[in-house]
Amino acid sequence: MSRSIRRVLLALSGALLVAALLPSPVALADSFYQPPDPLPAGAPGDLVRSRVSDNPPTRDKARAWQVMYLSTNALGQRHAVTGTVLVPKNADPKTAPVVGLAVGTHGPAFRCTPSAMVNVGALYEQPAVNDLLDRGYAVAITDYEGYTPEPRTTYIVGRSMGAAVIDVVRAALRLPAAGLSANAKVAFRGYSQGGGAAMWAGETQPAYAPELNLVGVVGGGVPADLIQVALPLEGKPGYGVLAYALMGLDQAYPELKLNDYLNDKGRTEFARMRREACTLELLTWYPKGKLSEHTTSSPVLTPQWLARVRENKLGGKKIPVPVFQYHADNDELVHQPQARELFADYCRLGVNARWQGYPSDHITLVYTGNEAAHRFLADRFAGVPATSGC
Repeated sequence: MSRSIRRVLLALSGALLVAALLPSPVALADSFYQPPDPLPAGAPGDLVRSRVSDNPPTRDKARAWQVMYLSTNALGQRHAVTGTVLVPKNADPKTAPVVGLAVGTHGPAFRCTPSAMVNVGALYEQPAVNDLLDRGYAVAITDYEGYTPEPRTTYIVGRSMGAAVIDVVRAALRLPAAGLSANAKVAFRGYSQGGGAAMWAGETQPAYAPELNLVGVVGGGVPADLIQVALPLEGKPGYGVLAYALMGLDQAYPELKLNDYLNDKGRTEFARMRREACTLELLTWYPKGKLSEHTTSSPVLTPQWLARVRENKLGGKKIPVPVFQYHADNDELVHQPQARELFADYCRLGVNARWQGYPSDHITLVYTGNEAAHRFLADRFAGVPATSGC
């Protein structure tokens, strides 16, 4: 087992221990997460419901709410997404900037829902949340699509993730109890899955949410090209993430019919993942897994799958605000060269972009990359001109 995988297991084990000592992260019968049918009328970002959240690590420094809000899925259809809004007590909400924090991989099972982990203090990216609140920023965290009692999460599908990140910020601005300004400065920030989601939000915002006062985007460990990210995980400790990505694409696009490619073992294991697996299980259940063990034939290179993968490749649209992209030089889970290609694409599009590499592995940079990300955000909120690295 690699050193970086050991690190994530330690971090996730600590989060799971916290969860075990507190009430269940998400009750199987929690009706809050079940969207109404039919959905209420409204625009993307409009609130469906909200309730007070706990978040033990920030009880003294922030007010918190769980929210359900309207958003748009990868097919352009209306749906409902859940998330969390936190507002620091040490700042005037009328002038507080808002960070749309896109979290990394949580897993397909309902018990992995990020807002439920926030509520019990078991979010593995809690240090980033704490830092943002300490700086006086409100934080809006999406759960992404599909965390319902019968989960159908659309993991790594950019066209769904970008809208979910944008719309949780809109929901935060429209939550009356939060008291935030509709004109608040906004930034998107995330790492790994979250880095991709933040970049998708940046590419999507000009057409989808032009009213937002967006000032910057930060993405670390960005999975920009799903093919280049997925193929190196075959037969490696990250195979569970590859399997989850196939599941996410299939659940976003019904015509892909992943089940038609699975053998009996694959159907059993993928159902088990959907029912039970969080990040810890994705990284430990299949240390050297291969698609050939779970499929009769590979769907990855079929025309219909390739078409949907191409739709979810970053770098096709200019982000209109400064961008900070960072990546581990020794990233074993998210192939670094494809992230460098994204940076080059943004430079060609005229994005004011900066790149920072770190002599690190993927998991370590979840935490050690926070300070540079925060410095970038602080400058954007302060109105400091950004220097391009292109």
